[in-house]
Amino acid sequence: MAEHGLPALFTLFIWWFSTGVILYLDGLRRETFRWTMLGATTLLIAALAMLHATAWETTTRGAYLGFLGGLLVWAWIEIAFLTGLVTGPRRTACPPGATGWVRLRAALAAVLWHELAIIAGAACIALATWGAPNRIGLWTFLAFWVMRQSAKLNVYLGVRNLAEAFLPDHLRYLESFFRRRRMNLLFPVSAASGLLACLLLVQEAIAPGATPHQVAGFSLLATLVALGLIEHIFMVMPVPADALWRWGLASRKGRAGGVSPPATAPVT
Repeated sequence: MAEHGLPALFTLFIWWFSTGVILYLDGLRRETFRWTMLGATTLLIAALAMLHATAWETTTRGAYLGFLGGLLVWAWIEIAFLTGLVTGPRRTACPPGATGWVRLRAALAAVLWHELAIIAGAACIALATWGAPNRIGLWTFLAFWVMRQSAKLNVYLGVRNLAEAFLPDHLRYLESFFRRRRMNLLFPVSAASGLLACLLLVQEAIAPGATPHQVAGFSLLATLVALGLIEHIFMVMPVPADALWRWGLASRKGRAGGVSPPATAPVT
């Protein structure tokens, strides 16, 4: 069991800890963002170099380093977005009363550079590991991408719990693109797809004849997808998920704006 349990615990800790660190850094004063981005970019370069160096390492160590490399590249994407450095050409709220194509176009403009940065990140990892057998880093990044895209679409279409407390003050305009509803038609598809992906990854991790690299790699990925599924479930529950990262949100207290209180808009 240790060959599956240790990757699961590692993923759980790194997911919780890295999320809290990102929230804390992006909640600091804006004059600190240059140093945050400098550190994040240094880690980005190191992660890509590590992914390239371990691309042919089909061992347990290679699986862990590949996973960590993919996570660090994704962390740069998240930090660049939450600092406001890489968002989109639109930096204002959704036009009042906008619906349909007008609302969708405005929402896309608000995150366009962010979406292009994700594509660039995936391309960099693919190039760093091109033709090599250790693709755990790429699968990790793609798992983050798919889960985050699903979350964005569900928040756009409407869910009960929007987790708006995670937005720093300078991105508050993005709340205007959120919709609060009990559920939307996409959510069951997202949840079912996440569950299926998790089960398939578990199947690969416990398959007879799986190498130590495959056991560790697929266990890491299965846990990551399971955590993404749990995040989705929190979207339709009346319990906010931000309680897990109170320490990360602490950097926003005592300043203008602070941590936003829970929204009181009715759930439709």
